[in-house]
Amino acid sequence: MAVKSFQGQRAEQTDKGAPIMVKDYMAKKLVSFKPDQSVVEAMEILVKNKISGGPVIDDQDELVGIISEGDCLKQISQSKYFNMPMSDIKVKDYMVKEVKTMDAFVTIFEAADYFLNNKIRRFPVMRHGKLVGQISQKDILEAVLKVKH
Repeated sequence: MAVKSFQGQRAEQTDKGAPIMVKDYMAKKLVSFKPDQSVVEAMEILVKNKISGGPVIDDQDELVGIISEGDCLKQISQSKYFNMPMSDIKVKDYMVKEVKTMDAFVTIFEAADYFLNNKIRRFPVMRHGKLVGQISQKDILEAVLKVKH
C-alpha cells in the first residue's frame, strides 16, 4: 500500500484573516471498513449509511485502502461473469490500495484544485501519519457556500 499525501501551501484567508482549512469541513466520524470484511457487508454498510465509500483500516488502525460503490460494482459484475459467490469476496480484494490523502491543514481552495487534478470523489485526511477524517467534493462545496455567506 502506498499513501501519497497532498500537503498544499496553506495560504488562503477569510475576511477575518483565518485560513479556511480542510480540518474545519472534513467528516470526523467515519464509517470505516476492515480488509477481511465481506464486500457484501461493505455494500450493506454503504447503503445503510448513504455514503459512497470509506477508508479501509487494519487492526493497527492504519489506513490500508479505500472501498467505494464503484469498487463494489466491479465485484458484482465479475461475480456474475465468473459465477462466483459474492459472500466469499473480501474488501481487500477490491479496495484501492494506492491511496491519495490530504493533510488536514490544506486550504479548501487547494483541496478543490487537488480534487480536480486527481478526479477522486473523497480523500482520507491525515495528520502526522494518522487518519483524522475524510473530505469529499460535497464538503468543499458546502465550505465555499458557508464562506460566501
